[in-house]
Amino acid sequence: MSTDKNRATAAAILPLVGGPDNVTSIAHCMTRLRIALRDRSLVQDEALRALPAVLGVVEDDTYQIVLGPGTVARVTPEFEALVKEGRSAAATPAPAQSTESADTANAADTTGTADAAHPVTAAELAAQGAALKQARKTKNATPFKLLLRRIANVFVPLIPALIGCGIIAGLNGLLANLGWLPAVVPALAAMASGFMSLIAVFVGYNTAKEFGGTPILGGAVAAVIVFPGVAKIDAFGQPLSPGQGGVLGALAAALLAVQVEKWCRKWVPEALDVLVTPTLTVLITGLVTLFGLMFLAGEVSTAIGTFANWLLATGGAFAGLVLGGLFLPLVMLGLHQALIPIHTTLIEQSGYTVLLPILAMAGAGQVGAAIAVYYRLPRNASIRATVKSALPAGFLGIGEPLIYGVSLPLGRPFVTACIGGAAGGAFVGLAHQLGVAFGSTAIGPSGWALFPLLDGTSGLAASLTVYVGGLGVGYLVGFVATYFFGFTHQMLADLNADPDPAPATEPAREPALT
Repeated sequence: MSTDKNRATAAAILPLVGGPDNVTSIAHCMTRLRIALRDRSLVQDEALRALPAVLGVVEDDTYQIVLGPGTVARVTPEFEALVKEGRSAAATPAPAQSTESADTANAADTTGTADAAHPVTAAELAAQGAALKQARKTKNATPFKLLLRRIANVFVPLIPALIGCGIIAGLNGLLANLGWLPAVVPALAAMASGFMSLIAVFVGYNTAKEFGGTPILGGAVAAVIVFPGVAKIDAFGQPLSPGQGGVLGALAAALLAVQVEKWCRKWVPEALDVLVTPTLTVLITGLVTLFGLMFLAGEVSTAIGTFANWLLATGGAFAGLVLGGLFLPLVMLGLHQALIPIHTTLIEQSGYTVLLPILAMAGAGQVGAAIAVYYRLPRNASIRATVKSALPAGFLGIGEPLIYGVSLPLGRPFVTACIGGAAGGAFVGLAHQLGVAFGSTAIGPSGWALFPLLDGTSGLAASLTVYVGGLGVGYLVGFVATYFFGFTHQMLADLNADPDPAPATEPAREPALT
């Protein structure tokens, strides 16, 4: 997408979210532009969904516009620039006009929906999906789930580096196995491993930033974990090793550092704060990290890796069925964020996470279910258009448009999609059980986008074959389960009709009612 096109997309989005004065913060993840809003009522949801570059919208703690990988990283800077320009210009009439047009558009949408009567449109499904999302957001706003979300926020900014380094690692392994470019292989190895060798520092930095501490102090205490000199230190009667405890140790150390720093800010006199607070923060947290956290976190990390490998080696098919089938419900409950530190720990230990390819099967089930919805509702042009526009993103692992725009509002297709995910997960898990162990060298991508990140002990060809087989099983079972069991007779009667001609046939139905 060219720069002009990126700016045009940003310019199209801005008035539809209420203008620059309605935007309080801007961020992005792998696929979504995340915006904090002053007034949610100013947002024109349907107009946003209608934009060609927008794959869907999701409401969580922020308003999230799904643009897809790559696109979001280019549109976000343009959007930020437009917001700054709008604020500096202080053009109050323009936002007023936007608001007025928004009200007009919303009124028109409401009228159109009311006139459409019984046939269900994609817009109505999307509204139901948004309502379900909002209800789940409220239900998931528990202290534990909010903590999981904040921990996930620590790792999400690391995903681009994990992906880049993961792909380079895969390319390096391919060149090494083929014996090509031997002079380049060590350089690629350094590029691929450099970030991973210091990932604890980045985790510490982001943790302190997320939980209200000084980011550089979080990075400083986490750096203790990867310092080579820790090999000369004994803890619990055993010598430490550089990197012991990994990202879990860094997370715990930085959380402790935040608490120590806050205590110091409260009790240390202001005249001494600049000297005493950082010193005590690093000293106290560093000692606790060296003589406690590194050992404990190391034991936990080792246990996670051992359990994951044991689980798939001994009960792979059943484990894959459960993980693939329940992943989307976990997402609905907000519990999936607990998996992010686990993925990162597995990547840190063995170079890849064995769990991600199995969890990716949940998206395959959604794709299969969506295709079945498309063929089961041949007369509902509105829903079919939504499915058709969202499928390319679904194949690439971006499931939100299909989940919140199609399967979840319909109900039964969401369940049958999970059945497809369970079947795909069982297939991949069975391969692990038979000795074909593989995983993803990074987190974030899914679906077809995961192909460049696959790695395993049985070689790239075997990993690709199993993963493609799992996707195929997920697509097929999701399709079959939805086609035959995803709709009741009443659902088909309500849904399998084109809403557009409904107003024209209204007068013809009136005599039949008398």
